[in-house]
Amino acid sequence: MTVLDTRALNRATLARQLLLERAGLPVLDAVGHLCGLQAQEPQEPFIGLWSRLRAFDPSSLSDLLTGRHVVRTHLMRRTVHLVTADDVLAWRARHDAMLRQRAQGAYRRELAGVDLDELAAAGRAVMADGEPRSMPELARAVAGRWPEPGLRALGEMLVAALVPMVQLPPRGLWRTRAGARYVPLATWLGRDIDPPIAPNGAAPNGTTQAAPDPVGAALVRRYLAAYGPAASADLRAWCGLAGLPAAIAAVREELVTFRDERGRELLDLPDAPRPDPDTPAPVRFLPAFDNAILGYQDRGRIIDDAHRGLSVAGARVVLVDGRVAATWTVEDGTVTATPLRRFSRAERTAVTEEGQTLAAFLSDGESDRAQVTAFSV
Repeated sequence: MTVLDTRALNRATLARQLLLERAGLPVLDAVGHLCGLQAQEPQEPFIGLWSRLRAFDPSSLSDLLTGRHVVRTHLMRRTVHLVTADDVLAWRARHDAMLRQRAQGAYRRELAGVDLDELAAAGRAVMADGEPRSMPELARAVAGRWPEPGLRALGEMLVAALVPMVQLPPRGLWRTRAGARYVPLATWLGRDIDPPIAPNGAAPNGTTQAAPDPVGAALVRRYLAAYGPAASADLRAWCGLAGLPAAIAAVREELVTFRDERGRELLDLPDAPRPDPDTPAPVRFLPAFDNAILGYQDRGRIIDDAHRGLSVAGARVVLVDGRVAATWTVEDGTVTATPLRRFSRAERTAVTEEGQTLAAFLSDGESDRAQVTAFSV
């Protein structure tokens, strides 16, 4: 079996993530291809798309949010993601058990003795009027029945797990600060989420499905298109779903397999890009919590183990030769990159130039100031 080394996996990831060459895709297609963008920090998806798309206009993403073509919702890993309307309707039911399990795990002590099905019903009843509510407002509306858990536990359980919700604009619009206000997903999109399919392949109406887990199988294909080649553990780390062996088995004959340098089996789509490992990789500035890093259990293809903590700490990072090599910040119109290793003169120049372009994007052309600090051990 062919072994793909770290550099080969790096170049494949960059190509799939639209980071090897900026793509000319429409914004909606890019969000769909990437299987959504992690978005708990509302402005970060704009940076992620700017780094991936040619001539990206941030107003186009804002228009997709207000036009209800993309939504902000809790999904993969119980984190807020920006996903297409079609994808969230297709995928939400498949994530229900994971969302409930993770939220319950976070508030197990506070929610002890609370019947979660009753809590879900109460939350739906409150939200049935279609009025947007913040998480504390929703929690206060049901707290009379469950006074012990506290507003945080009740609200988080409802909006992140029990009732499919979306965060409404203006939250998530370009250069807009707004608190999170929620309405049910079906209310906002005017469509119900796709019904769940039982693990044995039987639909709720008793008909038989061709595959035991068709939504899971679609997730496998979509993940590999945007992240492959990857191990099943990487897939689980990306979506948070543990029960995907049947889905992988259902599509295995469609896939090709490799090994990484650790000996793990890697799955991939046969015709997906796997560039030459020597393909040059341009400097790219990534937003906080970018899934190009978080979308794997083994992140060694793109970030050194010594710096792995940055990926979960909310640091914005810079890719140099395809790997995390600096962090970056912006203040008063100046983008500042702080190296994690020594840069050559050519690397410093490339980082500075890309930082200048980013500064112009973030400031609407009012500033193109960028700097690279000195490396310090």
